[in-house]
Amino acid sequence: MNYNKVKFETSYGVSAQLPKSEWVEIAFSGRSNVGKSTLINKIFNRKQLARVSSMPGKTVTINFFSLENVRFVDLPGYGYAKVAKTEKSRWADLMEHYFNSERNIQLVCQLIDMRHPPTKDDVMMVNFLIDNEIPFIVVLTKKDKLSKKQQAERLEAFKREIPCGEDIMMIPFSSQTGDGVDELRAIFDELAEEALNNSEENEEI
Repeated sequence: MNYNKVKFETSYGVSAQLPKSEWVEIAFSGRSNVGKSTLINKIFNRKQLARVSSMPGKTVTINFFSLENVRFVDLPGYGYAKVAKTEKSRWADLMEHYFNSERNIQLVCQLIDMRHPPTKDDVMMVNFLIDNEIPFIVVLTKKDKLSKKQQAERLEAFKREIPCGEDIMMIPFSSQTGDGVDELRAIFDELAEEALNNSEENEEI
């Protein structure tokens, strides 16, 4: 895929607004301020495709981006304590509707801050993905904040701290060097190619 040709489609703040799932979807999930917007911008070589904010809880909508036959979905960050109860309720409704509306979710990129053990919300999200048999990988953000020794130590620790950690693909990511971007793009390209092949096979039937 030509990642420079990605387009922002639209944002939805209420579950009833969510469109039907027609394309393959790749979603990005993680706690507030974990670096989702930074990761998305790096993948697509854009500075402001996804808005980066220093204030946790800023993304309170589900944002859709399209590229060829794939939709990339930026989910609202979770776990920010200072958000009002009404906003937390809206977030929960949005997320529940997104994951339970028979969408064509081929992959969730679950972001976790590499510097620290996963939060309770991170573990809860991983367990949710496992229990619902939703394909996912873990992207470890803020890699550049650690030394190589610390990175190796945290990678080993995550295998114990994350449910089924030994069996989960984990990709460390650095916003400074772009480490991890090529690995992610290779995975996305493979999913896009599979979707295209399946579409062509269905047309022939």
